[in-house]
Amino acid sequence: MYIALERLAVLLSILVLAALPAAAQGPEKLEPRLKLPELKSFRGPGAEAVLPKLAFGNVTLIAELVDNGPQVTRGLVWRVFGPQASEDGKLPLVASARGGTSIFQLDPGSYLVHASYGRAGATKRITVGKEAKKEVIVLDAGGLKLDAILPSGGHIPPNKLRFSIYEAEAGADGERALIIPDVRPDVVVRLNAGTYHVISKYGSVNAVIRSDIRVAAGKLTEATVEHRAAQLTMKLVRDHGGEAIADTSWTVLTDSGEVVRESVGAFATMVLAEGDYTVVAKNRGHTYQRELTVEAGNNEEVEVLTSDVGQQDAPIGDISD
Repeated sequence: MYIALERLAVLLSILVLAALPAAAQGPEKLEPRLKLPELKSFRGPGAEAVLPKLAFGNVTLIAELVDNGPQVTRGLVWRVFGPQASEDGKLPLVASARGGTSIFQLDPGSYLVHASYGRAGATKRITVGKEAKKEVIVLDAGGLKLDAILPSGGHIPPNKLRFSIYEAEAGADGERALIIPDVRPDVVVRLNAGTYHVISKYGSVNAVIRSDIRVAAGKLTEATVEHRAAQLTMKLVRDHGGEAIADTSWTVLTDSGEVVRESVGAFATMVLAEGDYTVVAKNRGHTYQRELTVEAGNNEEVEVLTSDVGQQDAPIGDISD
């Protein structure tokens, strides 16, 4: 009986030792116990407050040349303005983009959107909410391509041809507002639909054609005008086919005596509208002149002779610059 109780005591001791944690079984295995603070102890001030949510609204802006027409996919400039003018009287620019269809993230509210397409443009007021939306702006615009020919159908060198586009109606001062100057031939200009006053200039003197041209929305309008003019090269010579005399002063007058061009040099090259002119050459104190008729499309070289007594002895006064 005594032996059985002793065996039971030993067995219980073994069970108690097995239940103890490993750290308690020897001093070499002891590990420090860390008391970690609760997570809320690390919260910054105000961390329990709810952060406000950003309330942007997505707006997709689309431009069309005509109502329900195809979208313009490139060449656009978008500008979004706030509705209230600043101290300088201008609307504040809120956002801008280039290209075709564009997406903007804006605060809810009212805005003015302007779409530019070349010289064409349109403005629309939009309202932005929290829900995504699309806004379509109709430009009501078209293209204009200009060119000019001679009566014979001959080609005019592009470097001698320029166009200027004006508003069709004159202002209070009687002048038309210039929209685009120095337009090259065969270049497409984007304009709002409507009628425009176009001035075509061949050369830099008096070969000028004016015309009113209508631009249709959603279409390319091609217009060709006819110049009745010619390019002339004048030189002062002692004999036909001779060399041009340098340091010659040139004056070209209309048949009514109006001066249309003056220049200095061995040659005087210019484009003149068809008609009658007087060409005057002055060299070393002598004055020579010749009557001239310009025919449209007839480019030519004009000689003024010093050996022609009738021309040489026909002074018209001092024409020095």
